Amino acid sequence: MSNNKLLSIKKLTIKIGDQIILSNVSFDLKKNEVLGLVGESGSGKSFTALSVLDLIHLKNLKTEGKIIFNGRELNELSKKEYQKIRGKEISMIFQEPMSSLNPTMKCGDQISEIIINHEKISKKIAKKRSIELIKKVQLKNPKLVFEKYPFQLSGGQQQRIMIAIAIACKPKLLIADEPTTSLDSLVRNDIISLIKSLQNEYSMSVLFISHDLKLVSKFVDNLIVLKNGIIIEKGVSSQIFNSPKENYTKHLINSSPPKNNRPNRLITSTNKKNKIISKEERADHHLKIYNKNPILKINNLTVFYKNNQILKDISFDLYKGETLGIIGESGSGKSTIAKSILGLIKINNGEILFKNQNTNDISNSIFRKKVQLIFQDPYSSLNSEISIGKSIIEPMIAHKIFNSKHEMKCRAIELLNQVGLSESDFKKFPNQFSGGQRQRIVIARALALNPEIIICDESVSALDVSIQAQILNLLSDLKEKYLFTFLFISHDMSVIKYFTDRLIVLKKGQIIELNETDFLFDNPKKTYTKSLIKASDF
Repeated sequence: MSNNKLLSIKKLTIKIGDQIILSNVSFDLKKNEVLGLVGESGSGKSFTALSVLDLIHLKNLKTEGKIIFNGRELNELSKKEYQKIRGKEISMIFQEPMSSLNPTMKCGDQISEIIINHEKISKKIAKKRSIELIKKVQLKNPKLVFEKYPFQLSGGQQQRIMIAIAIACKPKLLIADEPTTSLDSLVRNDIISLIKSLQNEYSMSVLFISHDLKLVSKFVDNLIVLKNGIIIEKGVSSQIFNSPKENYTKHLINSSPPKNNRPNRLITSTNKKNKIISKEERADHHLKIYNKNPILKINNLTVFYKNNQILKDISFDLYKGETLGIIGESGSGKSTIAKSILGLIKINNGEILFKNQNTNDISNSIFRKKVQLIFQDPYSSLNSEISIGKSIIEPMIAHKIFNSKHEMKCRAIELLNQVGLSESDFKKFPNQFSGGQRQRIVIARALALNPEIIICDESVSALDVSIQAQILNLLSDLKEKYLFTFLFISHDMSVIKYFTDRLIVLKKGQIIELNETDFLFDNPKKTYTKSLIKASDF
């Protein structure tokens, strides 16, 4: 191995039974280099990373090829030898910090644990080092944070703790697997800046894995594009982003909502053409929407939780056929508004009116037929033990929509067809579908009761940009066909700009701006709104 190469992967092939996960993957990672690895879900990104750390333990697993780290062939190491490297010389930041951190251990103890495991030092010295690391990852009051449990921190703070654990032993290689996917734009940029500054300080090499090519292109030196377990393009990041050779790479770049115009549909692998909506067409559309009475009115909504004010005096109207966006950083109260509307949490003050009737005077059964929710995570929102057909039929049974099982099944199959699936999927289980397909199933279930309002709570945030584009196109088609009204909650400014008619900007439980989306992007009044837009590169 060249003195400048830290990691060399040579002809890595991974199979599970007859299924090929990776095929002849070869690349080098230099010392002090940031290398990006991009591709859709299922392309083999995470398998590549996990194979470096020997963290793939599945039945019928077959691995071929070589992984050479710092001159040592990792394939030949014993488990004990691997344990000495893992966490000390090679460390990893995972996508979901909440599921990666131990919920029963204090954050500081989790940092101390890895230091003690790899270095023969006392708990007292390990604690001191841990507090210094908490400060290094830019968390305020490090001594206080040391004593907190993961659930007491926000998503961004949890990810900083994960970074502190990852750099605790000053590794030579840091693997970051989708470390910012579930974070809002401000926190995302902070986390990326933090990783970059730590990389420079420690002279680490970084393997940065993401599905977002636009994000990665600004952060990495070189780039590898994976498709179906095969490297289809690699080279200097800026060159690939500005002049991609492969259609798949172009597709990944073009799937993101554009900055400067508003197409009727996003570019996908199956939809290669779109029409730009003019300002006149948009104004005419809004004239039709806002000349009517609102379908939902929120008046002076206030919510407390354990003496903490979560929402303060929230008021807005939602009109039939409108898509109203709500944006704000983690903890701003976006999801609390959704839960309040659905009656899932107690309201301390204010009222919610549906078609001029207070929701307190409407039976839960009737109101919940009219308002449905699409969750962020399509994996946890489906029951893994029942078929997707039964999942779609469940709300029909609960609300007595049809008289016979046959009618319910026919309706479920109709809904599957509407969301781009088929009758043959009816008896399948959630684990037989990809993330994007599962979100289609969740949408089909939300449509089962013929709702008038659909609340999308970060419903495309966990998806690849290309799959996200497909789901947004599907929602647009359904909105056009059935005149649905959407309350669209997101932390992604590009998605919000593309998909919404008006936009609420929420900060610390208060509405600080509310206006027509394009106008608000062009003329933000508040510094916070300007910072959100800037962080998203608009």
